[in-house]
Amino acid sequence: MSTPAISLDVQAFNTPKVCTTAWTLLDHEQEWSDFSQPIQASPNVWASSVVFEGMHCTACAINIEEALLTVPGVISAQISAGSHRGRIVWSSDTTKPSQWMQAVAHMGYRTVPANDSLANEVRREDARKMLWRLGVAGLCMMQVMMYATPVYLSHPADMAPDMVQLLRWASWVLSLPVLFFSCMPFFTSAWRDLKHQTISMDLPVAIGMLVTFGVSTLGTFEPFGTFGAEVYFDSFTMFVFFLLMGRWLELRMRDQTAGALEAVMNRLPDAVHRKTSQGHWELITLRHVRLNDVIQVLAGEAFAADAQIVKGETQVDEALLTGESRPLRRCTGDGVLAGSLNLTASVEVQVQSLGKQTRFGQMVALMESASVSKPNMALMADRVAKPFLWGVLLAAGFAALWGWQQSPAHALMVAVSVLIVTCPCALSLATPAAMLSTAGALAKGGVLLRRLQALQTLAKVNTVIFDKTGTLTQENFSLEHITTRAGVLPGQALRRAAELATHSLHPVSKALVQANLHSHFNVNVNRSDQPSVLENLQEFVGQGVQATLVNVDSISGAEDRKTLRLGSAAFCSLPSNPPEVLHACLSDEEGWLATFEFSETVRAEAQTTLRALEKMGLRVRILSGDGPASVAQVAQRLQIKDAQGACSPEEKLRQVKLAQSLGHCVAMVGDGLNDGPVLAGADVSFALGQSLPLAQSKADFVFMASDLKPLVASIQVSQQTMHIVKQNLAWAGVYNLACVPLAMLGYLPAWLAGLGMACSSMGVVCNAMRLAKPLQIE
Repeated sequence: MSTPAISLDVQAFNTPKVCTTAWTLLDHEQEWSDFSQPIQASPNVWASSVVFEGMHCTACAINIEEALLTVPGVISAQISAGSHRGRIVWSSDTTKPSQWMQAVAHMGYRTVPANDSLANEVRREDARKMLWRLGVAGLCMMQVMMYATPVYLSHPADMAPDMVQLLRWASWVLSLPVLFFSCMPFFTSAWRDLKHQTISMDLPVAIGMLVTFGVSTLGTFEPFGTFGAEVYFDSFTMFVFFLLMGRWLELRMRDQTAGALEAVMNRLPDAVHRKTSQGHWELITLRHVRLNDVIQVLAGEAFAADAQIVKGETQVDEALLTGESRPLRRCTGDGVLAGSLNLTASVEVQVQSLGKQTRFGQMVALMESASVSKPNMALMADRVAKPFLWGVLLAAGFAALWGWQQSPAHALMVAVSVLIVTCPCALSLATPAAMLSTAGALAKGGVLLRRLQALQTLAKVNTVIFDKTGTLTQENFSLEHITTRAGVLPGQALRRAAELATHSLHPVSKALVQANLHSHFNVNVNRSDQPSVLENLQEFVGQGVQATLVNVDSISGAEDRKTLRLGSAAFCSLPSNPPEVLHACLSDEEGWLATFEFSETVRAEAQTTLRALEKMGLRVRILSGDGPASVAQVAQRLQIKDAQGACSPEEKLRQVKLAQSLGHCVAMVGDGLNDGPVLAGADVSFALGQSLPLAQSKADFVFMASDLKPLVASIQVSQQTMHIVKQNLAWAGVYNLACVPLAMLGYLPAWLAGLGMACSSMGVVCNAMRLAKPLQIE
């Protein structure tokens, strides 16, 4: 979220001593918890989300990962070259954030807590500097080209040697600002690589720049020497300009691809107006907001927390959070969600939930996971990035040695062309640029992506399996009939069932709780009685809930304990003779206690979605834990031939594994919680429902709206994404295979090599931008 982890000056990240002091302020749990989450399975282990500034390619990401893993206490590090984000898992018993941030600083990169307002400020500062460097390089390039043009166009006899030498000196002077100002990012990165014995894309580029300027300088100072025949200041300034132009455009376009995902994550305001005890308003950062604070939200701003309106009336946009595309009216007493937008009027709200406790906070956690994940194709590019760069240096050295005997100057310029023309950046960006662009478009369309690899897998899916309850049918069921054993009132049975159901998230359990509050079945039940105590509560995924009911005699104090079960007939150990409709059973130690029958409604969009999937050539199935008769009814209405009921979670998983063994790529669509095992076992999984606890979801995709409409669009966009990824990889491969031999043979001048390198990276990112358009959900 946009919670500033701490107020740090941008310049602190450029000054090591100040930087170290600033980072130590993050060594308190209250501070690092703003950009970190505890790992539940491991005590004192945290996963931190951070942004790295100063990295430009996959080799940079690999260098940062290697530096982090050398720090004792850092368990794992995952860095994305596409989003510049990282996920660091570390133990607070052994290390602190300042220590692993310092390790990154020693490599020459800057670390900023993710979603901090400082991260955006650092990026803007870097963009301004890059624009200045680009402007200086462009201005000097044009002047140098003016001095070089007469030499190129005139006959050697037409210009006096003194005039040629004067033009060389003028070009040399104009190249100095380019060398000492515009080239500094490349030189800084290259020096960092040499100092730490690593390699990144900037090392061969920096070598090429220095060699070109050095050869041209020798030709200027010694016009009759070995390198005096020709100078290359025009090529030097041109390829520096082209490289900077390419990097600047790439940065701008990345803000529209991976930046689309970050725009969603950074939706909350950096600061809010809080009402003091004296009734005045004070401006504070979001991290200082506390529960029950009253804050002011102006029209056009996002709500900073889950809250209740205490003054005013407005309309809000909750499309990102709930999938509801229409503005919703909210007035005094109504609740508003963090991350939703206030559209029409200023309101005052009282904070009820903050940070990771809000649904928006859980969304951000999912998107952060996606932004640093690496699909298999990206991992393959990572493995070849460093060897590729070393191969470039060897190829350049070989080219220089090969032509040295004929012309040392020409041989060195051939080597420079080889150093500059090769572009592992395009290869490393081919996959993450496209997938991050798609992840951003999906997020804007109400679909959260947990891991990028799921996009690659989804494109290959040929079988889609649906759960029935709450997936193909509406989540809200109506309790129609209660059957009880002799001596038990329907209202009493409903009350017992509701007490158990309160501890379950299954749609049937929610229906029982609602029925207990509003149902006519409770007419003859005395609600003033003290509710019984439930102990040893357990929920068995996909089967039901079990607990021990404790009744205490008010006179003797004696305890009466009995085991209650709520769920399927099999779970309640009852004979298999269930009704044909959706139902749940309640049993105690004496056996059957009650059966609750529900009416369910098929989702309005289910029929259209299923037909669209079949039109795409996908096989559609239903696997449900409900009774076979109930499942068959829904399958018949939806024209699904392959439907199976009475499936335990183990049976669902077995069916999925069987389909996979037959060569099918399986997508599972369920409620995200009760279908946990089968969602994890499927090749790719979807969960839907506004009431789903996102932090507990195990699905690869989560639909924020409670409907199936985004399913078809998600599959289609995944196929389009892989098509573009393959185009990017093909372009990067063909470019390098074609241009490297041309450069080694001397047919590619240095300035054209620089232009080609810039265009190759821009081409990959521009192609990926085609995926950034909004998701087309019909």
